[in-house]
Amino acid sequence: MGKLLVKPLSSITRLSLHNLTSHSFSTKPLTSEFANLCSEGHIKVAFTNFTSLIWSDPQLFSHLLKSCIENQSFSLTKQLHSLILTAGCLKDKYVLNHLLNTYAKIGHLDIAVSLFDKMPKRNIMSFNILIGGFIQNGDLGSALKLFDEMGEKNLATWNAMIVGSIQYEFNEDGLSLFSRMHKLGFLPDVFTLGSVLRGCAGLKDLNKGNQVHGYVVKSGFEWNSIVGSSLAHMYMRSGSLKEGEKVIRLMPVHSVAALNTLIAGRAQNGCLEGALDLYSMMKMAGFRPDKITFVSVISSCSELATLAQGQQIHADVIKVGALSVVPVVSSLVSLYSRSGCLVGAVKVFDEREGADVVLWSSIIAAYGVHGRGKEAIELFDRMEQEGLEPNDVTFLSLLYACSHCGLKDKGLELFKLMVEKHRLKPRLEHYTCVVDLLGRSGRLDEAEGYIRSMPVKADTVIWKTLLSACKIHKNADMAKRIGEEVLRIDPQDPSSYVLLANIQASARRWKDVSEVRKAMRDKNVKKEPGISWLELKNLVHQFIMGDKSHPQAEEIDNYLNELMEEIRIEGYVPDIGSVLHDMDVEEKEYNLVHHSEKLAIAFALMNTPEGFPIRVMKNLRVCSDCHVAIKFISKVKKREIIVRDASRFHHFKNGYCSCGDYW
Repeated sequence: MGKLLVKPLSSITRLSLHNLTSHSFSTKPLTSEFANLCSEGHIKVAFTNFTSLIWSDPQLFSHLLKSCIENQSFSLTKQLHSLILTAGCLKDKYVLNHLLNTYAKIGHLDIAVSLFDKMPKRNIMSFNILIGGFIQNGDLGSALKLFDEMGEKNLATWNAMIVGSIQYEFNEDGLSLFSRMHKLGFLPDVFTLGSVLRGCAGLKDLNKGNQVHGYVVKSGFEWNSIVGSSLAHMYMRSGSLKEGEKVIRLMPVHSVAALNTLIAGRAQNGCLEGALDLYSMMKMAGFRPDKITFVSVISSCSELATLAQGQQIHADVIKVGALSVVPVVSSLVSLYSRSGCLVGAVKVFDEREGADVVLWSSIIAAYGVHGRGKEAIELFDRMEQEGLEPNDVTFLSLLYACSHCGLKDKGLELFKLMVEKHRLKPRLEHYTCVVDLLGRSGRLDEAEGYIRSMPVKADTVIWKTLLSACKIHKNADMAKRIGEEVLRIDPQDPSSYVLLANIQASARRWKDVSEVRKAMRDKNVKKEPGISWLELKNLVHQFIMGDKSHPQAEEIDNYLNELMEEIRIEGYVPDIGSVLHDMDVEEKEYNLVHHSEKLAIAFALMNTPEGFPIRVMKNLRVCSDCHVAIKFISKVKKREIIVRDASRFHHFKNGYCSCGDYW
């Protein structure tokens, strides 16, 4: 027999083997003992001690073959294949189907196909096994071809094709198959309906989802946990959070799976605090969170950048032993990184028990967004040395890191490596990074030509990337032309108007600024307000310029004025060019002082001990005046101030920023 780890026999098994030699058992107990040995992994012992029994009933080969699947043993499967032929089982469909299933399940589909072609008699099960094998190996085309060639089909056949189509995101095809199945009179089961609802969710098609919901009610599956969770997921994925929550609420029995659906639905619909509240309620109710729960709630903390709450969930992950789950570890890396704690992200990565390309891409992205481009590239080299094949997300993280650290040549080299060596097809996001690399380095004309010649259609993001480069290099004329391209694609995007107006204001072209502002009024486009927030003692404090609703608003205002005077003495000069309006200098300076990130930092300085690092998040890019001011504040107050804006992280310390004034 082939090499296989033999598990130690239990005392009961040893006793049974002793009794076997005394012939004190009938055939039925022997068969049961043989099956138990196989299920426990004692394949060699089972075969050695029950050889005569197997020859008398070759269908017992099925138990040995099941063990081969569990142990993923190709060598043992081949040996059993030979013995099956020796036993004269060529006409036994039951045994051959088990052999066919084993080859398909252990990944040797070519042998399974060859065996299928040589089978003297096939039944529906034979076809279903091979269809499932094709789907498992991602060959949906071959599965569909075999499906169409079949004569008689059963529910398992239809389920395999519907589930497979939707699994690989051919949602329309999956729903079309369901329609065909229904017309032929097949009654769907919970697995059919669960998959069909996931297909509707993938399409975000509420109309079709409602039709399936109606069928679910008529069929009496409304209270089934699998169907109920899939139904709720469909509604929430399609943007109907209330309907999804209603479905879960009406379910007679709540399960972890149902609560996971609800938590994920809230997170996907932007109800992040609600997702975290539900997690707390779930624990209080005595439910044990699993890996799916953790990925959703950790991702919610990442979006909110609530580090303290994320650390509490990290502790829960450790308690339930989920640190070996790679997607959970990837989520933790992202949490610490997005919360401004790169050290925490690195620690989680270094203490990992396993890693895949997603986890490596996460830590590479973490270094990149924190302005550590060279370290991100070193990590990529380590990843390749460990034999992991990078994917398009890995390269996107690398290109982003290079563009935000001024590594133009290295970035272009990596883009070439991605296409030529790894044969990965660039997405629009990759081209956007290349435009960013060229634009930031001052090659504006080349960047524009690149956009106009690339093989994919440009969107507003890639044109805005070039528009931002025009701002960096103060090219107002080109900005006007590029701005027209942006607004042609999306005339309702407020950030494009603001960026264009900013560029014209920097060039003191007040007439052009007025035209941009008039266009915004005419199209009823509202400027997105700058919002900054930070977490303190498990509470999130939010700041908007001009908003006096915070309980300490007056104290913050007074402290901020004193702080501005303090940094003026150190050499800070307000950058009034950052103000879009044509107003007098005093008004501009007042406007600048009350930017949301300055309010948040003032609040943090007032309410945290000396030396405590400050972490502030902002929805927009930090302006040039705030960037200069925060450098001075970090020096004067001897604080590390970490600001996450819409583009990247800025680590301010001792009067310097980690971005090197390159953002």
